[in-house]
Amino acid sequence: MTNGSDQGFLELRGVNKFFGSVIALSDISFAVELGEVHCLLGDNGAGKSTLIKILSGVHGPTSGKISVAGESVMFASPREALDRGIATVYQDLATVPLMSIARNFFMGREPTIGRGPLRRLDWDFMNRTARQEMAKMGIDIRDPRQAVGTLSGGERQCLAIARAVHFGAKILILDEPTSALGVHQASVVLRIIARARSRGLGVIFITHNVHHAYPVADRFTMLNRGRSLGTFAKADLPRDRVTELMAGGKELIDLEAELKSMETL
Repeated sequence: MTNGSDQGFLELRGVNKFFGSVIALSDISFAVELGEVHCLLGDNGAGKSTLIKILSGVHGPTSGKISVAGESVMFASPREALDRGIATVYQDLATVPLMSIARNFFMGREPTIGRGPLRRLDWDFMNRTARQEMAKMGIDIRDPRQAVGTLSGGERQCLAIARAVHFGAKILILDEPTSALGVHQASVVLRIIARARSRGLGVIFITHNVHHAYPVADRFTMLNRGRSLGTFAKADLPRDRVTELMAGGKELIDLEAELKSMETL
């Protein structure tokens, strides 16, 4: 087990979040380095969604400290988090299916050419850039003018990740990116995550699926009912132990004993 507060590019120390009398997060500490995949694992109700909102600037912590590149920060909005290089890719991906790949890639940041009444979108630059940036993530799109709705789930994830990287993300927060995907498309997304790491980004991979997390993870932080069970290096945590921690340890052991007793009946 590693110290959850070891210094990293993005660091949380003793973060708490209360909603009235409800404790959503309690004393959460961990750090994320550039060039690593840090998995946040936890079942439903573990506090993953609340933590995403704090890291992306939707909520502020009730108490505790967040720092980026050694500087203490308090994000007042998602824009402030983006300005510090923290980009969140949500499950819905924030894409418009009927718009082209290139238009989705630059949505809200469309480059233009010309002046006055002759000002127009720079489609050549948009198409070329979208195709090049997705190729860097390992996806060769046929035509950047095609509608996003024609892409597979894995390709849409690639688009969202490539867009975040292009606009300066240093830390990618991926919210359950493989949850609605089949085996093949999930493997595509895992390759994209590994490619992002190889490009020097820090990736926070939030999931409840151990089998998706384990192949790409460098470190794990385990969440249970808003509390951290610790941060672990992959080398120190076999896959079976990850499953046991997520299941609550004792509950899993009791279930195994119960199933064995049923087999003997």
